[in-house]
Amino acid sequence: MTDAVSTKRAGSSGLGRRILIAIPYVWLLIFFLAPFVIVLKISLSDATIAQPPYTPLLDLSAGWQGVVEWWNGLDFENYTLLTEDELYWVSYLSSLRIAVISTLLMLLIGYPMAYAMARAPKSIRPALVMAVILPFWTSLLIRVYAWIGILSPEGLLNAFLLWTGIISEPLYIMNTETAVLIGIVYSYLPFMVLPLYASLEKLDESLLEAAADLGSPPWKAFWQITVPLSIPGVIAGCFLVFIPAVGEFVIPDLLGGSETLMIGKTLYNEFFLNRDWPVSSAIAVLLLLVLVVPIAVYQNVQARQLEGKA
Repeated sequence: MTDAVSTKRAGSSGLGRRILIAIPYVWLLIFFLAPFVIVLKISLSDATIAQPPYTPLLDLSAGWQGVVEWWNGLDFENYTLLTEDELYWVSYLSSLRIAVISTLLMLLIGYPMAYAMARAPKSIRPALVMAVILPFWTSLLIRVYAWIGILSPEGLLNAFLLWTGIISEPLYIMNTETAVLIGIVYSYLPFMVLPLYASLEKLDESLLEAAADLGSPPWKAFWQITVPLSIPGVIAGCFLVFIPAVGEFVIPDLLGGSETLMIGKTLYNEFFLNRDWPVSSAIAVLLLLVLVVPIAVYQNVQARQLEGKA
């Protein structure tokens, strides 16, 4: 009797475990894979003046012949267009360049901030973390609009610099790539600071004390102990800011000029202005591959390294 009850409990726990494991996979299937397949299908279609504005459409009422006609109507000409038209690959390269520069700037700014937070007294650390996440309580759109008032020729920054006599004429920062970088760094800096703080806050201070006892100067202990142990936080922060920065639309649209090309703005124009759903879908699919494939490769390398150490 006892063995039967134990077997029943083990079966119930095993079923519950499988359900818990299946939930995130079902979530990804419904909200990631299924929409991606739909967008991929549209990217292989042709634009047309209709509703929906692409063809071919899958007509299941026609049976197998309808499926064959739908399959034969798919092609890769939209992806060929992305490689042939300078607008698209220049937008990709410009987005990657701006994202890399802004990520490096956020790392240079965020690392000292996170280090200072991790070394602050424990009683004030929650307040410092709250100060970092406080901007998220305001809409991103409102915060970006605020930068228009700061960076415009008649804005607060130029008014202050002219009042102090540092400059004799207004600086033209608005509608430039510099304004876009400022907006991205400001908007996504907390995503860099928080992972770094989480990594540095868990650092064992006895390692630094041991290094000091062995005669290592503070700067050398920092580079040989603190920095290597904070690498996971650096990588996590860089991923968290680089990925959204590549596809950013609101900031370049409001702060950047006509010469500031980013793929998010190009995607918006193709989808809403040109109403070319197939080309815009191809842009989205290629952008997703550009972001996901390197991350997947990195995770695979990390997993192999962990297996080797084990």
